[in-house]
Amino acid sequence: MKLLNYLPVAAAVAALAFVSVGTVERAQAQEKAAPKAAKGKGAPAARYKAVTMATGLNHPWSVAWLPNGDMLVTERPGRVRLVHDGVLDPTPISGVPKVHAVRLSGLMEVLPHPNFAQNQYVYLTYTKNLKEEGPVVATTLARGRLVGKTLVDVKELLECDSWAGDGGSGSRLAWGKDGMLYMTTGASNGPTAQELTSLRGKILRLTDEGKPAPGNPFAGRPNAKAEIYSMGHRNSLGLAFNPTTGDLWNNENGPAGGDEVNVIKPGANYGWPEVSFGRTYEGQRIILTKEGTAAPVIFWAPSIAPSGMMFYTGDKFPQWKGNLFVGAQLGGTVAGNPHLERITLDANQDETARETMLVDMKQRIRDVRQGPDGLVYLLTDEENGSLIRIEPAQ
Repeated sequence: MKLLNYLPVAAAVAALAFVSVGTVERAQAQEKAAPKAAKGKGAPAARYKAVTMATGLNHPWSVAWLPNGDMLVTERPGRVRLVHDGVLDPTPISGVPKVHAVRLSGLMEVLPHPNFAQNQYVYLTYTKNLKEEGPVVATTLARGRLVGKTLVDVKELLECDSWAGDGGSGSRLAWGKDGMLYMTTGASNGPTAQELTSLRGKILRLTDEGKPAPGNPFAGRPNAKAEIYSMGHRNSLGLAFNPTTGDLWNNENGPAGGDEVNVIKPGANYGWPEVSFGRTYEGQRIILTKEGTAAPVIFWAPSIAPSGMMFYTGDKFPQWKGNLFVGAQLGGTVAGNPHLERITLDANQDETARETMLVDMKQRIRDVRQGPDGLVYLLTDEENGSLIRIEPAQ
């Protein structure tokens, strides 16, 4: 897979200050070929419309479906909401663990167990405060049984090592075909993403009980956490399995620039904080490559602050089949214009083109998911956030 297949003109120009000459030359050459790849063979552009299903959600973070078609939506302050028959229940689900909801910390992912119909298990990730004064926080994984509108038998399955502060706690979940639970953990600052003694800045591979999964790459290594699947991640807010290759992909927020999408391999090191296509917040350059680290397959400079991510596999939008969708919380080349980004991939899963969607909404996209009906669903990260359905335009 190539390091970079297409970089928009403005992003390429902005990246000149810190991207190697060879990388820029490849980007420019591939950019000239990109329009032909993006056009395809006469395929008409998909016509779509955005339908608001619910408003009044306080910084919604994640959406998931139950077998009966109901939807669960998390709100960052610590609530789980139920959407039944397309209508948001005004009463939050009870029994949700207390979370540390400050700035970007709080309740994050919600994901039912693959056998929810039998066990009613729902998994949550959230930021937990370990001190009354502090904060000293830890990214935490918990599981409970959803009985009616109440979460019961709630149990903390995993508590990552703690740190002082509020940010860098982003956590997504995904079930693999191997039956294991994959979990991202953040490490915006400091060296912990490179330390095998820490669960921060990693992708973890767990059993459904939150224990290290059999066959993990660092199991048995002295002073290494057996839960670790990959390392060197900054703050990963998107996680999805590629339906074509079966590979796990993630996206993560860079510092000042350098947002990226990676193909995750067991035991691989993705470089943070030693390697990045971005700069530090103080403006210092970070090296682009280092022996023993894996390069991203897609990156953004300037940043778009990528969030939820999914591959489209449905039939409602045939033109989008196999495309990668990434929510953007920043405007990238157009400051202040968050959007939804659609990325087309070729047969080798290399990027060929990007489409910037829903710019006129001017709302931060926190999550993007394909529903069981083949439509696309979004959450907007606002104090008065919305649940939005993307459907074909008539």
